[in-house]
Amino acid sequence: MHMADALLSPAVGGTMWVVTAATTAYASRKVRKSLDDRKIPLMGVLAAFVFAIQMINFSIPGTGSSGHLLGGLLLAILLGPDAACLAIASVIVVQALFFADGGLLALGCNIFNMGIIGCYIGYPLIYKKIAGNSPSGTRLLAAALVAGVVSLQLGAFAVVLETTMSGISELPFSSFIIMMQPIHLAIGIVEGLITAGIVAFIWKARPEILDCAATDRPLGDLPIKKVLTGLATVAVIAAGTLSWFASSHPDGLEWSLAKVTGHEELAGPGDGVHSVMEKVQDKTAFMPDYGFKEKTAAPEAADTSSSPVSLGTSTAGLVGGVMVMLLGLGIGFALKKKSGNPA
Repeated sequence: MHMADALLSPAVGGTMWVVTAATTAYASRKVRKSLDDRKIPLMGVLAAFVFAIQMINFSIPGTGSSGHLLGGLLLAILLGPDAACLAIASVIVVQALFFADGGLLALGCNIFNMGIIGCYIGYPLIYKKIAGNSPSGTRLLAAALVAGVVSLQLGAFAVVLETTMSGISELPFSSFIIMMQPIHLAIGIVEGLITAGIVAFIWKARPEILDCAATDRPLGDLPIKKVLTGLATVAVIAAGTLSWFASSHPDGLEWSLAKVTGHEELAGPGDGVHSVMEKVQDKTAFMPDYGFKEKTAAPEAADTSSSPVSLGTSTAGLVGGVMVMLLGLGIGFALKKKSGNPA
């Protein structure tokens, strides 16, 4: 559900940048109060885990579309909404800057749609209400499923609303929303099931992590090495090998665009802010679309013996995962230092 710049006007894109920046600033202030020696590495590893899992697109049967885990809700359940907001923002920033996944003008929209909604609506208003204070396995499943579906529906609606308010794509609101909501309902169900499975693992291994996230308390001396090792191992496997088997079908947004316009991607204005953002992204994205950057060459001199797609995908997944983890750790340590209690 990563939006491209072609869908947005500078006014809408800029406004969502401001909204997202204000939200992350608020989250940073709140996070300083609950950061400790355990939560900082958990932030980094979970951010890398979500980056890796997002690379695995799953097919939606009978539709010709695919989806992937957004991760905002999952991070909120395990970290609390404020730390989760910073972690998912780290993921989406790295994706946009270095892998050209989502536009730079659309960065604020993508963080809001894919992260902030799950962190500050899906988690506190839906998941926590259903899970309750002493959740059972059944309640955890129901909470994750319902919150996952609602978060995806709200995120999809936000995409449609932001696109319509921009007014540069001429996508009919009614046709666009009729395509977006049902396909993201299916994706949301899968998101909820995956989230429930991961939360169930944490609940059995270290239920205290969920309690600390729910009450915004530091993890203290809680031993979480087993959890960190498990998450890091899955992240490496997912990024390094499972990403090879990701569905080649367009994601829910691309599928909806194709159904309405006949094209999975739309051309932007090509001038002004859009042109500047495109040039910046061309320079920063060293592995666009999670693969090796193709060298320009004359048609008759082009080398057709390019590296296997799987090698580029694995490299992008592993490098991206490390970058996201380091960014998450860096944010955590910087906030810890500002709080006056060095980790």
